[in-house]
Amino acid sequence: MSDTPRPAIAITYCTQCNWLLRSAWMAQELLSTFGQDIASVTLVPATGGLFRITLDGAVIWDRKECGGFPDVKQLKQMLRDHVWPERDLGHIDRKAPEQDA
Repeated sequence: MSDTPRPAIAITYCTQCNWLLRSAWMAQELLSTFGQDIASVTLVPATGGLFRITLDGAVIWDRKECGGFPDVKQLKQMLRDHVWPERDLGHIDRKAPEQDA
């Protein structure tokens, strides 16, 4: 790891909508993939249907603006593209083989 500051991610989720498990799973996936390269992943309880992911305070995903939830592959690629654009995510970056029609 370089001397570059490590990013902090916050996942704000609606407790009324029971999105804690989804948020915790996404946090786990980010920690599993990026390990010691990130400073923190924080779960922030909220209400009103809010589901937002921020990177160092900047919104990278908002459920209402983006239409739903990111899949984990998409979330990892977004984080990588913002912080480590040259980083290879292995199988996540590989395109699925095309199915015969």
